[in-house]
Formats: sequence, structure tokens, C-alpha cells
Amino acid sequence: EAVKQNGSALEYANELKNNRNIVLEAVKQNGLALKYASNELKNDPSIVLQAVKWNVAALYYASKQLKNNQGVVLEAVKQNWRAIQYASQQLKNDPTIVLEAVKQNGLALKYASNELK
Repeated sequence: EAVKQNGSALEYANELKNNRNIVLEAVKQNGLALKYASNELKNDPSIVLQAVKWNVAALYYASKQLKNNQGVVLEAVKQNWRAIQYASQQLKNDPTIVLEAVKQNGLALKYASNELK
């Protein structure tokens, strides 16, 4: 219940950090609560995208696999162009990802690979 009121409470709920429903509630309330989720749930696309919906910086806490997953990163970038800064180097070289971010804000080019600049 505390997690529904304050997603950051997940930090103190050790036994619940791998509970999908609890973590989902936490990230719905505070996207940055993803920081305290189990590694397994940091690799769950639906939880990560829910977290990013509330705070784009939550992508920073996603698993390396998801930061390198074109579908997840593209969806995150569609929600907020700033998500590109948390993408893997490989995806910062992906024309689809970069174009989507740049369409929203030209400043996104700052995060694109040198090859795409």
C-alpha cells in the first residue's frame, strides 16, 4: 500500500522488489522507482515503458538488454525525445531512433552517433 502512495517506498520493500504487481504500481506512481526493482523486472519491457511514461530518466535504470532493444527504446523516444540519451551506443546509431527523437527536438542530435550527425 505504501508503494501506491509513494513509489520510492519500493527501496525499503526488499521482499517485494521482484513482485511484478507491486513494482508496476510503484513505477506508475514514480517512474524512478525502477531503480529499486529487481534485475529481472528491470528487464521487463512493460514495466520499463510504464516507468518511462512517468519519467524519461527511468530508462537509465533499465537493463542493458532493454537499452539495446529497438522496440523499447523507440517507444520510449516516442513518449519523450530525451530517452535517446539512455539508449545503447548501437541504438544511438539507429536512424529510426535518431530520426524520431530529432523530429521532436533538434537537440536530440547531441546524443546521436558521430556517423549520424
